[in-house]
Amino acid sequence: MKATSASLAVVSALTTADLYAAPSGNSTISLGEVYVTAGRSGALRTDSILTSVDILGSDKIEDKQVMNSWELLGQMPGIQLTETRMGAESGKATFRAFNGEGYINGIKTLIDGIPSNVNSGNQRFIDMIFPLEIDYIEVVRGTNDPRYGLHNIGGNINFATRQGGNYTDGRLTYGSFDTRELQLAVGHEQGLFAQNYFLAKQDSDGFRDHSQSNKYSLGGKWFVTAPSETMKVGLVARLYHHQAEEPGFLTAQELAASRTQSPAKNANDGDDRDMKHLGVHADFQLSDDLSLSNKLYFNSYDDDRTITFTSLPVGNAPRQRRQWQERQTGVLSNLTWRAHDMLTLDGGLNYEQQHNEYRRFRYNFGIPTDFDATPARTQNDDNYTLYNTGAYAQAIIQPIESLKIIPAMRVDKFSGNTELPNEVRAELQDYGWIEQPKLSLVYSVTPDVNVYANWGRSFQILTGSTAPAYLTAGQAAFSPSINTGKELGVKFKLFSGAEARFAVWQQDATDEVANMPSTGTTVGLGETRRRGIDMQLTAQLDEQWTVWASHAVQEAKVVSAFTSGGQSLAGKEVFHTPRYISNVGADYQFNHAWRFGVQGRAQGDYYIDSLNEQGKYGGYAVLDANVRYQLSATTSLDLQLKNLTNREYEYVWFDNFFWGGDDQPMFSPAPGRSAYVSVDMKL
Repeated sequence: MKATSASLAVVSALTTADLYAAPSGNSTISLGEVYVTAGRSGALRTDSILTSVDILGSDKIEDKQVMNSWELLGQMPGIQLTETRMGAESGKATFRAFNGEGYINGIKTLIDGIPSNVNSGNQRFIDMIFPLEIDYIEVVRGTNDPRYGLHNIGGNINFATRQGGNYTDGRLTYGSFDTRELQLAVGHEQGLFAQNYFLAKQDSDGFRDHSQSNKYSLGGKWFVTAPSETMKVGLVARLYHHQAEEPGFLTAQELAASRTQSPAKNANDGDDRDMKHLGVHADFQLSDDLSLSNKLYFNSYDDDRTITFTSLPVGNAPRQRRQWQERQTGVLSNLTWRAHDMLTLDGGLNYEQQHNEYRRFRYNFGIPTDFDATPARTQNDDNYTLYNTGAYAQAIIQPIESLKIIPAMRVDKFSGNTELPNEVRAELQDYGWIEQPKLSLVYSVTPDVNVYANWGRSFQILTGSTAPAYLTAGQAAFSPSINTGKELGVKFKLFSGAEARFAVWQQDATDEVANMPSTGTTVGLGETRRRGIDMQLTAQLDEQWTVWASHAVQEAKVVSAFTSGGQSLAGKEVFHTPRYISNVGADYQFNHAWRFGVQGRAQGDYYIDSLNEQGKYGGYAVLDANVRYQLSATTSLDLQLKNLTNREYEYVWFDNFFWGGDDQPMFSPAPGRSAYVSVDMKL
């Protein structure tokens, strides 16, 4: 088990079902062993102020073999995994009927509470962290979290990494497709000074031809606590590098011929990506009831990607080299006043500035495309800024022990400008102050039954470097898309060690836009409605058996919108949104040495086009299994079998006229059955 140091923000308290069923009202479900904030000092614990929170503990993370850490979220309820598998563009995790296609990026991503989305909202910074470094993962669903604004449309995901403690943990893995991985995590804490270091190296030939991947990550944390324990200051640094080939998408005919092939046109496709993070954390206990938390951060993202979308020998639109350079500098400050047993006031400010560049070059037809040649044309050579100022305030009111009322308000304002080729300059459209009122209630009917409800608003603004995000000449302004969400649920204890939660939710948006900055594509979806039912269960049956299951039914439909050709989209489903997501698993601890586990996950088919005319694709049901043998007190062996039944499934998108006229589904097949053996050491 991972050691966690006591601090102003995190006091070591092992979460149990009894704690989460406390009379004060709580609707969080935890899978695995989790360390969370406790006591009356430091920042407020997420599960104490929000509803529909799920936490995945370290014991469900540290021994999982994944190519990318977003895959870990597949264990959690209602999470859609969009597995594109195109080199460094590997995929993403979404929920609440927000698809992972890249057009509607509705999930805020954080690492140790620091914003970690790129400008478009994509989740690429997740790749910087590996399982052995993660302490727990926290998912907040819905529109009622006031702490974050930009990209926090349907909720947020926070990856909390290890801090403090004394440990040396290593993991060495070898498996299918000549996959080799090393992870090393070291923590040393003595007196008032804590150090943490992490190193990871992963190499793989990949499931398909021309899909070799090589990556490494290096990180460190240094924290000092004042002798009075009223101040804690720390520095966090990370470096990440990834070089990967891209096998390219397959037509239906190519897929039928070979699922592992890479078409000749993609022989020069690939990605070279670097990411960096630097963060300063400063927490102060100003008095017994007053605490201040601050985070100052810098994120950088450099990407050089070459891609070929179609083999049609026409034009140069499908053959591109895309180069991104993004720099994010920001600060978050939070003040919490525990005024009374019945009242806590919490508020915060945030400011982020982005200085970004985007270049896109087009190349003439060739098999393979020669990206070292002179481009046929330069489509983008853009420099743009985005500035965000945000603030929130909320009150946690507890008039009686069994009732918690949490009103909140958040506001956000944006500005920026862009510089385009031919000396074109434009300012970011003025959205004004975007107001987001919110309200949550939790009522403990009994110590074992908590009923909760929430209502809130979140927003979407356009991202990217060009119009319509920035108002160039003749460009009409877009209003911010306002999402209004509501949810009603109940969490209850079935018996000792077993918790269940049932919720119904709905989220309505005005003026929603499907926006993909990398392609300059903006499609107005108008009014949309997302709604669904979430059901989940986790149970510790006895000292040997743990089981869990979840089923999310969802839909995302357009209420009122038209295509550019005048066709109505009313009643059409938002593309790439499956109607259900299911998860089931069990762990069996046979004795002190042997542990067995199995997990199944499934999701339904989805439409791949706005008009819902191209059919449904993408559904799957996958079964994974794992076996652990404890060789000694410090060493264990893991065997993981993925896609045990060798199920054939794939990610699918529609290659329409925009890319040159293919007008057909394009496929990225998932790996078949694979196996990985790991040696774990804890010293």
